[in-house]
Amino acid sequence: MPEGPSVKRFQLLTAPFVGQVVAKVGGSSRQRNLKDLKAMRLQDSQASGKNLFLAFGAALEAWTMGGSPSPGPVEEEPTLQGEADRGACSLTLAQEGQEDEVSQLSPKEYSVPRKQETECSLPDAADAAGDTWKWLRFHFGLFGSIRANEFSRANKANKRGDWKDPVPRLVLHFDRGGFLVFYNCRIHWCTSPAVEPASDILSPKFHRGQALAALRQPTSICYTLLDQRYFSGLGNIIKNEILYLARIHPLSQGSLLALSDLESLLDHAVQFSTDWLHKKLAGKGLHYQIYLKEKCPLGHEVMQGTFGPRDGFKRLSWWCPQCQPLVPPEGNDPNRLHAE
Repeated sequence: MPEGPSVKRFQLLTAPFVGQVVAKVGGSSRQRNLKDLKAMRLQDSQASGKNLFLAFGAALEAWTMGGSPSPGPVEEEPTLQGEADRGACSLTLAQEGQEDEVSQLSPKEYSVPRKQETECSLPDAADAAGDTWKWLRFHFGLFGSIRANEFSRANKANKRGDWKDPVPRLVLHFDRGGFLVFYNCRIHWCTSPAVEPASDILSPKFHRGQALAALRQPTSICYTLLDQRYFSGLGNIIKNEILYLARIHPLSQGSLLALSDLESLLDHAVQFSTDWLHKKLAGKGLHYQIYLKEKCPLGHEVMQGTFGPRDGFKRLSWWCPQCQPLVPPEGNDPNRLHAE
């Protein structure tokens, strides 16, 4: 599924439509009351981790403060490069003293409760047109995407040999002639967005101290990295790439790793995610170091395994045994370690 940099790009695609009124609603989604979006104004767009949130309100409501009429096209749209640069600000937090706190505090002491959105299965249409904004949460599937002012076209035949274009889940046509198209995503109504900047790897408010405390837990490091409570937006591609860049085996327990190694891993997480966003905004592809590879950049054979917590999802990992030696728990034979 799309990871943080992709969802942030989706949010930047929707931002120019904020302030516009929905003129027509289409798509294959069976989510109830989506048709009620017609004649409503897109009020806000936010990205958090792997989720996109869009707010809608009555078109008759003043979009600006003080009851003034709704504005024309937004003159100063967020510059794509500027938005991407904000993620790089997280790297400077280490110089602001946060990493000093982690050596004294445990992960439990540093934990931050996640703010959960409250889902509404059937919002009332009258309320949606009132003073309270109604939010839609989008969670994208493996090939989920958003297109602005264009539809996705088939680039190859399907298994039946047909050239069928992807079917959009939702299409929003706006009063100024543009439209947004949403593919392969789950859509839910919610009363407010679940946004926790301290755990978002692309947020300038990403909290290094909290993240380092989580990494120091006696848990396989690859499990912790995919825990969205601490690393919102970090997915399997980022996980594999940054573990290779930091030269850390995916099954090494965080509590056995040096703090300097964990700090290096965290730096790579933020920098890699920010660089990936820059590449996406520039229309450039991402060159993998280890993900899906048979050999690492140094020519060593790459191993592949499926790892995950006993009660959680199992995800594929790629690693180089020579570049990423395992740090085993005391008394355990590293050759006998396998996925829990």
